[in-house]
Amino acid sequence: MPFVPAAGHRLEYERFPGNGAAPTLVLLHEGLGSVALWRDFPGKLAQATGCPLVVYSRYGYGRSDPITAPHKLRYMHDEALIALPELRRALGLEDVILVGHSDGASIALIHAGSGKWPVRALILEAPHVFVEEVSVKSIAEARTAYAGGELRQRLARYHADVDSAFRGWNDAWLDPAFRAWNIEEYLPGVRCPVLAIQGAGDEYGTLAQLEAIERGVKGPFAKLVLEACTHSPHRDQEKAVLKAMAEFIAGL
Repeated sequence: MPFVPAAGHRLEYERFPGNGAAPTLVLLHEGLGSVALWRDFPGKLAQATGCPLVVYSRYGYGRSDPITAPHKLRYMHDEALIALPELRRALGLEDVILVGHSDGASIALIHAGSGKWPVRALILEAPHVFVEEVSVKSIAEARTAYAGGELRQRLARYHADVDSAFRGWNDAWLDPAFRAWNIEEYLPGVRCPVLAIQGAGDEYGTLAQLEAIERGVKGPFAKLVLEACTHSPHRDQEKAVLKAMAEFIAGL
C-alpha cells in the first residue's frame, strides 16, 4: 500500500483506475474506518461509475501514522481544511466528488462548504452536522463494547494501533464540550449537487441530520432513506447504494 504525506503525517491510500475525463471519487471513512474497512466497496463503486477513485486512511487509522496525542475537538475541521487539501495537492486531485461516511461525510461538508477548493458533488452516507443524544448514547455503548474486548478484537485487524484509533474517536465524541459541535455554518457554502443516504435504523443519528442539510445547502439536494439499514448503508444495502450513487454521478 503506498503512502502520501499530508498535514505532517504519512497516510496510506489506494487508487482505482477509471475514465480519465471523469471526476475522481475520494472516499472519506467513518470515525473508526480505514482503507481496509471499506472492504471491496471502493472497487465496486469505481466499476459501477467508471470514475477513477482514491481511498485513504486518515491520521491515526489503518496503516497511516498512529495518533500520538488526543484528538482535538475540531479534528474533523482539521481534516477538512488542512489534511484533505494537502492530500488533494499531493495526488493531483483537482476535479473530485467526495464520498463521505459518517465523520467522513461531515468532513466532506466542511471541505466543500468552506468554498476554498473546487468540489463537483458530494455523496454523504449517515452524515452528522450536530450532536444528538442518540449519537452520544451509541458511542458510549461502543466504549463499553470495546472494554469488553470483542469490538477491540474485530477492529485490531484493520488498524496498526487500534487503541489510539478507538480512543481518538471515542474520547472526542464523549467529551462534554463536544456537545456544542455543530457545522451547520458551512452548509450555505455547499453549492454543488448533494446526495444524502441514511438508514432508517441508524443508531448514531436521526433523519433530523438530513433535514438540516437539505435546509442549509444551496446546491441541488437529493436524499435516499433505506429500510432495513443501520449506520453503514454501503454494507447493509450495498446494491441499492451502488445503484443510487452511480445514477447520481451519471446525472451530473
